Amino acid sequence: MVPQTELFGYHLPKVFGLQIWNITVFQLLSILMIFLLFGGVRKSILNNGSGRVAKVFSGWVAWVRDEVVYPNLGEKDGRKLLPLFLCIFFFITFMNLFGLIPFGLTATASIYVTAGLAIMTLIVMLVGGMMVQGPVKFWVSLVPSGVPAALWPLLFLLEVAGLVIKPFALTMRLMANMTGGHLVVLSFLGLMFFFGQSSQVVGWAVSPLVVGMSVFMMIIEGFVALLQAYVFTLLSAIFVGMCLHPDH
Repeated sequence: MVPQTELFGYHLPKVFGLQIWNITVFQLLSILMIFLLFGGVRKSILNNGSGRVAKVFSGWVAWVRDEVVYPNLGEKDGRKLLPLFLCIFFFITFMNLFGLIPFGLTATASIYVTAGLAIMTLIVMLVGGMMVQGPVKFWVSLVPSGVPAALWPLLFLLEVAGLVIKPFALTMRLMANMTGGHLVVLSFLGLMFFFGQSSQVVGWAVSPLVVGMSVFMMIIEGFVALLQAYVFTLLSAIFVGMCLHPDH
């Protein structure tokens, strides 16, 4: 998806000299949703409440913590980085879900958004690895011990390339999956107009099947929105964990 400077026919302004894009609006809305929903969750927990929203989202938080972060980072480092991975998970989830509502946009279908998230993961990988292991040991430990000296430079270059390839894979995986799902829905809807060009009767005849398949795909897209947020967060946790604890 190519970002545009217009949204609903309105030209988006510049703020402090920076252009606001249409995907930026939905990114900000996703952040707003996080503050609105989790502000209530925090208040409910502090007041020993048991609201329905608090139960649902506190359950998601516990699931991300126990199934994604702690198994890959350990409890000590996982507790420090848990807020980051929770933000990544819910930020991606809401951006994905906004693309399913009428007139909404999926910001994660833009490579600029997914690349920004992946670069943030890369920074945590490098900075976190050097903080835990030390600036020199981090780079030296990329190559396993016992490697012949003649092969060490080649393996070092391959491992450094691997550090870059990991966030690149995160970028392309999320962007391609979210774009592909929308293309499938548009393809189903396009069949109705395609057959309608030759005969309106045929177009109306296939429309119930086409609309039904489109609705079914939209339901699947809701599941994919959560799945892709989970996959991105899980892979990010795995990559960061590999840099923090190379011996594991």
